Amino acid sequence: LEDLQDAFDFCYKVHYQPGEDRTSDPQYAQQVQALQAKLQILDRQRREVLAQMQQLLGRSETLRDFLQQELRAWQERQQRACMGAPADTSLRLLETWFTELGQGLFQLRQLLRVLGELRQKVTYERDPLKEETPLLERRLQELLTYLLKSAFVVEQQPSMPNACKRPLVLRTTTKFSARARLLVRLHDRNHGMEARIHIDRFRKFNILTSSSKTLLAGDSPQDGLVCDFQYLTLREQKDSRSGKGGKGEVGAGPGGRGGGGCHAVPHGATTSAQGPLVVTEELHLITFTLAYAYCGLELELETSTLPFVIISNNNQLSSAWASILWFNMLNSVSGDPMVSGTPRPRALPPAPAP
Repeated sequence: LEDLQDAFDFCYKVHYQPGEDRTSDPQYAQQVQALQAKLQILDRQRREVLAQMQQLLGRSETLRDFLQQELRAWQERQQRACMGAPADTSLRLLETWFTELGQGLFQLRQLLRVLGELRQKVTYERDPLKEETPLLERRLQELLTYLLKSAFVVEQQPSMPNACKRPLVLRTTTKFSARARLLVRLHDRNHGMEARIHIDRFRKFNILTSSSKTLLAGDSPQDGLVCDFQYLTLREQKDSRSGKGGKGEVGAGPGGRGGGGCHAVPHGATTSAQGPLVVTEELHLITFTLAYAYCGLELELETSTLPFVIISNNNQLSSAWASILWFNMLNSVSGDPMVSGTPRPRALPPAPAP
């Protein structure tokens, strides 16, 4: 396409002289006809290239939908593994698929940029590059954005090192770890990408040690792009008015324990006919955010952990683990995988009556 355009551009500048009356020159008329034929060939080639890009984008969307199904299946396996079920939670194959698709989409993005440059050099009436390129760019941008946002996942759910193989139950002042991974293994080594974590504000906790890390890439491509937060510690913020951390109870909203609108209340208070909600029924989230930048594309990616319970002493461990089991039996990671970045219910639904 570039060669055809360069040939047409050269002939146009050499032979075509607008403003001069050379209609009686037969040689000039032949040159104009030859230019018109070259323009028709150039136009046809441009349309063929755009049609091929349309097909590639369609295939990429089909592959993206397949990857979302596979990612959803992996999230369900990870959820079952957190409950103690044997499950394969390796991300190696998914990471390869996501990376290959990402590479193809970034190559198409570069091709669209080149087509835009060609349009700046040569354009004409009913130029397909002028009409169709902006639509393709918008479609590709949406596809890349969706792929990258769904590719940022929590690889290791929050867990303490010695918690009797019971993740998702954390104890204040006890170290825990969590890890997120970007499945699209594409990054600019000259541009550091920072990942940050924060916990929800259901009850206020401070994350001790650093809450930000640079996304690390291993020496080999197989190591992937990982932000590994280790040796984290939670400490509850104290209520400056009462001197207490509000770690007694939390009241349910107007809809009862299963409804929304949960909020912290002073110790001993009741806010509904069903009574207060104990701390082992509070569900919390840690959210990872990543400032992603590659080949001129900048996005903020976000993903969240599965809901977990925070306790302050070991005698609450069994009740907290029961809450985790109960929640996960009633809630599966289904639907859009990007829901991992969406806040989940913060309180357990009521248990059925015996």
